[in-house]
Amino acid sequence: MRPGERLLMKVSATRAFARTAPYVIPALDRAVHRMTRGKVLLSARMLPGVVLTATGARSGLPRRTPLACVPEEGGSWLLVGSNFGRPGHPAWTGNLLKNPEAEVSWRGRDIPVRARLLTGAERARAWRAALALWPPYGAYQARVTREIRLFRLERR
Repeated sequence: MRPGERLLMKVSATRAFARTAPYVIPALDRAVHRMTRGKVLLSARMLPGVVLTATGARSGLPRRTPLACVPEEGGSWLLVGSNFGRPGHPAWTGNLLKNPEAEVSWRGRDIPVRARLLTGAERARAWRAALALWPPYGAYQARVTREIRLFRLERR
């Protein structure tokens, strides 16, 4: 474990973090990502991350969202709709449900992907992988009654 990682995990599992992080972290990530032409995501210093561009479910407009991810062998990614342990599903998950064709910016490259909501045993395996990468996901799930959505993004 890298220095500070244990403290960051502890802080990120708190309700105070869940109230502030959704406003601060994505805004910083988007700004730095834009300034570095897709090469840097601040949050990716602790966790692997992508910038997801999905079509808005209601607006039909492109929506860019920086997200932590679980990279998988074979070039796919898992996305966890934790919303920092807040009650509602994050908007990007609704966008993917309605419009699964999307794009991720990964290490400075834009890659077309197709999203698939995971269920059953496949979801259980993915959830274990997500918890292994970032244990605070367990605290987020414990705080909410909804099942946190998990998506697999596969290259098109």
